[in-house]
Amino acid sequence: MNEPKPIALSDETIRRLQLKELETLVYFKQFCDEHGLTFFFCGGCCIGSLRNKGFIPWDDDIDVFMPRGDYERLPELWKKYSKDPRFLCLKTDDEIFTGNIFTTIVDTSATCVKLNQADIDVPHGLVMDVFPLDGCPHGFKRKMQKLWAVVYSLFLAQVVPQKHGGVIALGSRILLGIFRGSGVRRKIWRMAERHMTKYKVEDCDCITELCAGPKYMSIEYPKDIFDGVVLKEFEGYMMPLPKGYDRYLKMAFGEYMAMPPESERAPHHDLCYLDLDKPCI
Repeated sequence: MNEPKPIALSDETIRRLQLKELETLVYFKQFCDEHGLTFFFCGGCCIGSLRNKGFIPWDDDIDVFMPRGDYERLPELWKKYSKDPRFLCLKTDDEIFTGNIFTTIVDTSATCVKLNQADIDVPHGLVMDVFPLDGCPHGFKRKMQKLWAVVYSLFLAQVVPQKHGGVIALGSRILLGIFRGSGVRRKIWRMAERHMTKYKVEDCDCITELCAGPKYMSIEYPKDIFDGVVLKEFEGYMMPLPKGYDRYLKMAFGEYMAMPPESERAPHHDLCYLDLDKPCI
């Protein structure tokens, strides 16, 4: 069997992909508004709303933050109240393994297979990523929180991280070699999740991203950054940014309004298959 290989996307295809993803975003916002759920643009969409009033031209996905409480409510509310079977809300649990350490909203009206998920039995539609925001303690508790977050990521995703250095990769390989069974791995990541999320935002001075790589996991945002939303135009719709979006973006990305070098203006996900007209299920 041939190994899947990444495909190149033309500018026209990227734009078609973006407009298709926009349909998921609009549905998601309507659902959140109906059920009192808060979310914020993050990453590329947050920058794009300010710099382009829409997608960054080479961006290939949509990422949003949700406060932990709303994030935990989302899958159950979606299961009960979502009216359109086209859109799924998926999170790894006892019934499904998604390969992601966060929740995804999946548009099943298209087929989009990422290279790192090609062998996973999951609906391969267009995906919007939903990342939780958690309370961030200080001192030793903070160190332990980050440790538990790394354990959570490792045992939920069940793959050795390739981009975070030799020591982390070696330690991950050893741990996964010791704890091989899916049952014990599930127990470990659930225990890690309980420990890393036990610090409530109202009891902390800062907020953090725990379902992210080490770089972003290490950032401690003053919690007033996310104390409310500001609506900004995005592809003709008004979408929510964190109230303190400028501080958030500078802490996460530096001088975010400056254009990156030409070499970095490319999609950052490796796709091995894309058909925007073919349903995935």
